Amino acid sequence: MLRLFVALPLPFEVRERLTGLMGGVHGARWQTDAQLHLTLRFIGEVDEARAEDIDSALRAVQFTPFQVQLAGVGLFGDTRKPRMLWAGVGPEAPLAHLAQKIETALVRIGLPAETRKFLPHITLSRFKGPSGRLDRFLAEYDQLWSPPWTVDRFTLYRSHLAHSGAIYDPLASYPDDEEADAGPFEDDEPEPAP
Repeated sequence: MLRLFVALPLPFEVRERLTGLMGGVHGARWQTDAQLHLTLRFIGEVDEARAEDIDSALRAVQFTPFQVQLAGVGLFGDTRKPRMLWAGVGPEAPLAHLAQKIETALVRIGLPAETRKFLPHITLSRFKGPSGRLDRFLAEYDQLWSPPWTVDRFTLYRSHLAHSGAIYDPLASYPDDEEADAGPFEDDEPEPAP
């Protein structure tokens, strides 16, 4: 089984900005540079045949490139029982439009519809219990911003858990500029020796 999600990878400068502000919050389990992304659609566990269907559906999604930038920070939960600290990304409208196109393509092939409202964000940390200094962090980075970057593709990722946390492997990007005979889920077989 493959645990999949669709997300936007982040430019190096944005990841560098975000990793630079991580720290000073008691109880926060900070994301690593390699874990930073903006989720457009969580899919969950599927078998390889379903993964091929997902790949085909995502290849049909078309959109016009657009620009976004970091836009403040927020919290899921509250300061007494925090669940997740995140950085916002805006403007929201083009991101929501792209997420809806992906949602429509996936529902068309039989995946259950997403019931949660789309909120574009980048997870910075997760919490297992109470936290300290969270109010200070939220106030300090309330006006977080970055220069805009262009969104011209999205990526299908595989997620698996390791002792060090989740590892996200990119499987395919869309649109795909290269024509490939094999899909991203097929093992490449070596050419027979002459």
